[in-house]
Amino acid sequence: MDLVITGGEVVTAGSRGIADIGVSGGKIVQIGGEVPIDASTRVLDAAGRFVIPGGVDMHVHLSPAYIPAGVGPGGVTPTGDQALVDDVLAWADDFVSGSHAAAAGGITTIGNMTFSQTGEQPVEAVARTAKDAARDSIVDFVLHPVLLTAQGMAEQVEELAAAGCASVKFFMMFDSFDAESADYVKVLARAGEQGLVTMIHCEDACVVGHVTGELVHAGHTHPRNYGRSRPAYAEAVAVARAVAYAEATGSPIYIVHLSSREALDIATRARARGVPVFVETRPIYLLFDESYLDREDGGLYVGNPPLRTTDDVSALWGGLASGAIDTVCTDHAPALKADKIGPDVNITTVAPGMADLETMLPLVYTEGVRKGRLTMEQFVEVTSTNAARIFGIYPQKGTIAVGSDADLVIWDPATQSSFDGASTHTRTDFSLYDGWQVEGGPVTTISRGVVVYDDRAIVAGDSRGQLVRKAPGTQTTHSGGVSHEQ
Repeated sequence: MDLVITGGEVVTAGSRGIADIGVSGGKIVQIGGEVPIDASTRVLDAAGRFVIPGGVDMHVHLSPAYIPAGVGPGGVTPTGDQALVDDVLAWADDFVSGSHAAAAGGITTIGNMTFSQTGEQPVEAVARTAKDAARDSIVDFVLHPVLLTAQGMAEQVEELAAAGCASVKFFMMFDSFDAESADYVKVLARAGEQGLVTMIHCEDACVVGHVTGELVHAGHTHPRNYGRSRPAYAEAVAVARAVAYAEATGSPIYIVHLSSREALDIATRARARGVPVFVETRPIYLLFDESYLDREDGGLYVGNPPLRTTDDVSALWGGLASGAIDTVCTDHAPALKADKIGPDVNITTVAPGMADLETMLPLVYTEGVRKGRLTMEQFVEVTSTNAARIFGIYPQKGTIAVGSDADLVIWDPATQSSFDGASTHTRTDFSLYDGWQVEGGPVTTISRGVVVYDDRAIVAGDSRGQLVRKAPGTQTTHSGGVSHEQ
């Protein structure tokens, strides 16, 4: 036996109990009973602690986003000479720093949004990014091909499926979306036929463009107006359209970073009538409300969609507890402070991204489990198991079972600390959580049987992360708020 974890309370989405775990060859080979130990076995004592599946964060940005000229987000498409130049968004983190942050935060599988370069087909972008991630990441990874045009993309879906991709993604927030919407529906239909989930950023470009233009015309360009530039009804109408696409095609959709009660209600009603809709939210919508945008440093809190009301925050916590929301993922897209606040930053230029890979699990545990909003099993479900099921990598990932990858976190429920962003592994230069009191967190993170984080330090070298491919023949379905693979 390579590794044995003793005395911990093993928690999955459906069970909990004290048991020893035996690991060999990167896999879990025994749970419970007397696990054999010899001189070469590494033994980790988890008494008084939880042992949970490693987090599965299916929404991160650790490679550059290449945005073709003329695409642009609603209301802020480049004009003049700028329209001739592709926009390259390079985040503060890459697969090195991002995977270190993930491991320190108890996340062992990340799903990276993968953009094609000019003239590059999606399957080529996946192959290129897989090489970069395998070279640099210390945790395993899934790659989500991003489609910034629908033209000719329906024909690419079969290649992506053959390459082991579980998904494609598109944005309704881009100006170019409506002109190609019929083609995007064809992509969605083909993706469903091939067993892929379509991830959709749901904000209506027409609404956002009009409202943003009115604010700019009136001189209301300070970042404190960002919420007004992307109102909740812009998200709701986009969710309604996306639901209609799923209903028309029968193909599953995954609504990324849902932020509002209105949008959640639309998705929930669709699920009740059998439409294959999955819903993700992110930490900032659970931990902050729109009042933070009014702060002097409010630009730091800007994300897409923007922060909403306290009623929306309450609705999202309720959705996690009821199963109406499937996953919490980070949308980790860390910007620098200078790109978010300053005299030259306005609602059309502010960078909508922040770091959350290292903080998501500890803060959702603190605000969810410790405050009675979620059970420990629900915590595991929304941060690990559901994402693995939806994207076709369960039970390899997302659970603790014999035969599963030994992606495990020893979680100390008793630890208490005051969060200090300067001590984290991200390369961004600010944190939204400085001074926050955190209760509970990972003490040891194990990826495929290898300890990668232990006692507040990264202890694994680079070049050990592996691309995780969707299991052949799996088809994502939905039943009772939990996804299943058939």
